[in-house]
Amino acid sequence: MPDLIAIGEPLAEMAAESVGRLGDVDHFRSGWGGGTANFVLAAARLGGACGYVTRVGQDAFGTAFTAMLETHGVDATQVKVDADHHTGIYFVTYTEERKHRFDYVRRGSAASYLAGADIDPDYVAGARVLHASGISQAISRSCADAVGVAMALAREAGTTVSYDANVRPALGDRDTLRHNFEAAVALADVVFVSEEDSAYLYGGTPLEAVLDRIVGERPRFAVAKLGADGCLIKSDTGEHCRIPAWRVDAVDATGAGDAFSAGFVLSLLRDAELAKAGRYANAVGALTASGVGAIAPQPSHADVMTFMEEQSPFLR
Repeated sequence: MPDLIAIGEPLAEMAAESVGRLGDVDHFRSGWGGGTANFVLAAARLGGACGYVTRVGQDAFGTAFTAMLETHGVDATQVKVDADHHTGIYFVTYTEERKHRFDYVRRGSAASYLAGADIDPDYVAGARVLHASGISQAISRSCADAVGVAMALAREAGTTVSYDANVRPALGDRDTLRHNFEAAVALADVVFVSEEDSAYLYGGTPLEAVLDRIVGERPRFAVAKLGADGCLIKSDTGEHCRIPAWRVDAVDATGAGDAFSAGFVLSLLRDAELAKAGRYANAVGALTASGVGAIAPQPSHADVMTFMEEQSPFLR
């Protein structure tokens, strides 16, 4: 039985091999992505015993994704094959400044038909951590229900719930996305937000006030992912720490935040103190941003430890 399981939407990734708009790029490198898929694969590479809950299409992408999970040691027994719907796809293109743009082919995907009935209570209860994402809540009512059921089962069983806001305005209006977020916060133990998430959901409310609001509810930890500025962590006991980023030459930030979250959660499972968990998570995110794609550049635990020994934790 896995220690850490994630629920959500995998996506086949097509990353442009040259700068330009989608219609102008001739060659793409294939890979994999999707917020919770990025998370669970990053956790597995870092040495976690992981499993994934989703639906994939009865197509070449679905078959390849399931095989890829198994290759990386991720339990795929809860990956259901849907003969009526396709596996989602997204395209990544880049500007001259290496900023990325995402274009999705996900409407009607197999993962969007994930439902509460697909969640095995024993699978959730047997894990130490369940990880979910606001994206999974937003892609369909059915998938939102599955996330809610899984989180409620986890809370009932005493399984730690990790939740990443991952706000995507293209997937819903502000009120709906904020409702999804606050419903998840009420069931979560660890909540991740970015500055963009916070600003979209709560307007001009300062980020630190949003973190205070989160830990004033149920969660034990609220973690702000700040990219090149590191991270800010607050706990329900009043402990807080701001951890600076590691210096790297960032190439592609796709999936780096998801990898960061995986590093932080695994550190908590290994009983690390907050500051140590933040430094480790920052290193995981930095190394992931040093390569192209969401999953391909994810580091191993040994990679992270070597990097941390060789570098200094200062802002870029």
